[in-house]
Amino acid sequence: MTAEENKVFEAKMQKTVEVVKGDFASVRAGRANVAVLDRIQVEYYGVMTPLQQVASISSPDPRTLMIQPWDGSILKTIEKAIQTSDLGINPQNDGKVIRLAFPQLTEERRKELARQVQKYGENGKVAIRNIRRDAMDQFKAMEKKNEITEDDRKDLEDELQKLTDKYCKEIDTLTAKKEEELMAV
Repeated sequence: MTAEENKVFEAKMQKTVEVVKGDFASVRAGRANVAVLDRIQVEYYGVMTPLQQVASISSPDPRTLMIQPWDGSILKTIEKAIQTSDLGINPQNDGKVIRLAFPQLTEERRKELARQVQKYGENGKVAIRNIRRDAMDQFKAMEKKNEITEDDRKDLEDELQKLTDKYCKEIDTLTAKKEEELMAV
């Protein structure tokens, strides 16, 4: 029972780390990266659809992304979705494709992005601590129902705390790595 219970909570914590990695990938670091467009949704025939499902996205050079929709009629819709996003890049529409030119980041913008990365990291750690709290509550309820002993509960809590520390440290490492990448000129 104990191993299965902890595996469930460990899987939730691992999923949280994956979400944080996805958040970090969506933060642009001065280079063209297709992942920055992951969160952009486009209205396509009345349904909000991820940009990757309505267009091909390529990177012809390190500072440019090119978006070529499969249906030319949604070019303006894609352009508007990019403009209203928090990407901070003005799309250039030539009638067939949209180009996104990634300018060199200013020092001020780098610091702003670093704060955003720290916020994503902190949100991930809060989520992991919430998973730990829910698990602790579950363990206490199990002890109350006499399904486990007090010693078993304490052992489970110790093991859970080790998992929590491990995943929080992993998020800290990912955050520091992403900040370093942002601050590199």
